[in-house]
Amino acid sequence: MALDIRTVGIIGAGQMGNGIAHVCAAAGLDVRLNDRDPDRIGAGLAAIEGNLTRQVQKGTLTEEQSRSAMGRIVTARGFSDLEACDLVIEAATEDEATKRQIFQALCPTLRPDTLVATNTSSISITRLAASTDRPERFIGIHFMNPVPLMQLVELIRGIATEDPTYEAAKHFIAKLGKISTMSEDFPAFIVNRILLPMINEAIYTLYEGVGSVESIDTAMKLGANHPMGPLQLADFIGLDTCLSVMQVLYEGLADSKYRPCPLLVKYVEAGWLGRKTKRGFYDYRGETPVPTR
Repeated sequence: MALDIRTVGIIGAGQMGNGIAHVCAAAGLDVRLNDRDPDRIGAGLAAIEGNLTRQVQKGTLTEEQSRSAMGRIVTARGFSDLEACDLVIEAATEDEATKRQIFQALCPTLRPDTLVATNTSSISITRLAASTDRPERFIGIHFMNPVPLMQLVELIRGIATEDPTYEAAKHFIAKLGKISTMSEDFPAFIVNRILLPMINEAIYTLYEGVGSVESIDTAMKLGANHPMGPLQLADFIGLDTCLSVMQVLYEGLADSKYRPCPLLVKYVEAGWLGRKTKRGFYDYRGETPVPTR
């Protein structure tokens, strides 16, 4: 029988982690939020409170529901505070070595029946599962950004993931009021396998001088009816994340069509990572974003 998930541990209180904490708490689940940086937990809780307040203002949540949701989120100082969790989701940086270290330190502190998941957007679930003591209870649960607004969650089974783990994850996503799709464990799964090469091609289009930042984004917004241009979207995702997904695709599938654009590499080397650093394909330091090329 699939495990009923009532208490969720989340490792990483950044944009993805606090978004996952938000939707879990709003759905009535107890949340334990962990991050190695205490300041990030404070910032994460402030972001959740701000997002819940916005939902109250829009009328999608009541004041009481918002207060209750905040009350269900507890800070977990260390992995030992996650012992009571039915499911622990890792939402740390998109770096395989970091994730493996987390799982190796985390698993000995958990109950034997606790499920472990990763929110990776591209790394092999089978490989990450192999760094745990429970590959059959390990699964990829890839939320889309921003988590409170995006309906889709990709579920990715590793080679060892057992049916009850998948069923429990599916029920958990339904409980959050979201829709899950099943992906096989191939580099970047479904959404990023299609989306990131499109963004990378847009960067090549800029790099080769086919169009300016503004003309490329306008073309895709008005010509393909995309809500956001690909370069604007790259800045929103984070250019470092875009590059790491393209590297996973390029290395994992050994096909030159996935080669990261040299201009993307250059921007990341410059530390221009998009919105989070105030500069990427647009400069966000003024009142309105200005193209940097």
